[in-house]
Amino acid sequence: MLIRLGAACGCVLLVLPLVLSISEELQELVDMLHNTCVGETGTSEEAIENAKKGDFADDEKFKCYLMCIMVQMACIDEDGIVDVEATIAVIPEEFQDLAAPIIRKCDTQKGSTPCESAWLTHKCYYNENPDAYFLV
Repeated sequence: MLIRLGAACGCVLLVLPLVLSISEELQELVDMLHNTCVGETGTSEEAIENAKKGDFADDEKFKCYLMCIMVQMACIDEDGIVDVEATIAVIPEEFQDLAAPIIRKCDTQKGSTPCESAWLTHKCYYNENPDAYFLV
């Protein structure tokens, strides 16, 4: 998953300016990542859509959806510790100047479970720059 977003990974996730259009290939990968993690966690589409607007549901399924995305991208370990440099590496180069400081500042927001750590970390990303937050 340490492949660049544009190359073929479906790694859209963290702090990206809203992408007005993405390639068909990338959209397929994003959809696959999304569908895999929704299937594994059973979270609702509503919870995902609400998070895009800053309303992060305090729901274990949604928290684990965020964890799943990050695991699929090899950006977090099974204990919920974010690999900051790996996370930055999956961001397209043109967005790294915007994303890297946010990702480094948020680092790992530690929760009581790995899923809660992913959730808290995503909340941090959003709170640092709501206009640049993107979630699949």
